[in-house]
Amino acid sequence: MAADGDVFDVIVVGAGPVGETAAARAVRGGLTAAVVERRLVGGECNYYGCVPSKALLWPMELAAQVGRMPGLKLAGPIDAGAVLARRDDFVYHHDDSGPVNALEKLPATFVRGQGRLAGARRLEVTQPDGAVRTLSARHAVVLATGSDPLIPPIPGLAAARPWTNRDATSVEEVPKRLIVLGGGPVACEMSQALHALGTEEITLVVRDDRLLRRSEPFAGEMLARSFQQSGIGLRFGRSIDRVERPAPGGPVAVDLDDGTHLDADEILVAAGRQPVTADIGLETAGLQPHGPLAVDDSMRVTEVRDGWLYAVGDVNGRNMLTHMGKYQARVCGDVIVARARGRADDMPSLRDTADARGAPQSIFTDPQVISAGRTEARARADGFRVRTVMLDMGGIPGAALQADGYAGRVKAVVDEDRKVLLGVTVVGPAVVDHLHALTIAVTAEIPLDRLWHAVPAFPTVSEFWLYLLEQYGL
Repeated sequence: MAADGDVFDVIVVGAGPVGETAAARAVRGGLTAAVVERRLVGGECNYYGCVPSKALLWPMELAAQVGRMPGLKLAGPIDAGAVLARRDDFVYHHDDSGPVNALEKLPATFVRGQGRLAGARRLEVTQPDGAVRTLSARHAVVLATGSDPLIPPIPGLAAARPWTNRDATSVEEVPKRLIVLGGGPVACEMSQALHALGTEEITLVVRDDRLLRRSEPFAGEMLARSFQQSGIGLRFGRSIDRVERPAPGGPVAVDLDDGTHLDADEILVAAGRQPVTADIGLETAGLQPHGPLAVDDSMRVTEVRDGWLYAVGDVNGRNMLTHMGKYQARVCGDVIVARARGRADDMPSLRDTADARGAPQSIFTDPQVISAGRTEARARADGFRVRTVMLDMGGIPGAALQADGYAGRVKAVVDEDRKVLLGVTVVGPAVVDHLHALTIAVTAEIPLDRLWHAVPAFPTVSEFWLYLLEQYGL
């Protein structure tokens, strides 16, 4: 049995943004909480993902904006050293003492170490000194263990010690030549960021026939044109047969499936992520230690008896975005409080809400890509009667004022039976701040004839809403 001091209402495994949010909601509801983390408190997003990547990308975005405005020009190239130093400030120089203090002020008890389930509502934590501490939960254990980069089983790849997002966002010395495996958001963002910081030769090896395969096709097409104009190489429909790095720290040799040979200083693997389910004791709860954990709309793991185990964020595989994981965590924490207090009627649910309907995504490339809800292909596959509307944003006065030759497009996917938006995708310079408007329109299912009365200001880029609705026929 755990000592009295090691018994909590809720135990959260993982102290990234998702785990922190779940603990905060439980504490806000009057429950006690312990949070277990073996790595840095603050998680992947804050140290190796969203935050440092955007710190590297914003200077590129600003430089691109200046380059599109007549009469303005940069005094010189981007100062890579200054950008990297600013990045280091945003990631606290990988010192998590501040986030630990914030966690404890919730208040929650923080335990550093590797947490493993040890049966129903029990967790064994192997601490840095090797000691094992046993924690018990009165009500629930929440798994918020996140995901790790996926390294494909390509001959020689693992032995070549490839970069992942963690290496790319933590870069101290920018390589001159880089090969990137993948064509998704991480591959695209980091290719442009490193190119802006001084990497002279970048080649993306993309298995698919376009970039951003989960987005609307035009998004990948517009981004590919931007890559080609800046000198970033694209090899579509190709895969890597073999990777070699003969000397540690030396150059990397890559053979493609069409016989092409590439050489580079580093290879960045951005081929997806896998939920962290190994070595966390899932077997003791009757679960398999691989793949995402299936959950219901209250984030309860469906295959565990008595309903004491929850999974939020990347580990459940529903929507591998930080903001969506935090959304799930808010629901999860409130559900646990309601169940603990015997107030089943107060429990929230993710059913028919943003998790399934209006999830927003932002890709901070140049041009930026933002979307909320379904693509046309997804909407049709889901059985909706769909009409789409496309709009070239170059003719919008606010866009033309922002940049000469403004290149941007919008695509709306409309449910023709209910006359509401199922999804919207926008591609263009500096469009990311329009994303929440997309999210509200899609998630709230605002009828188009009502949305017509939401008047955008003149002259702003947001007038794309007016032009889009007029093109639809309103």
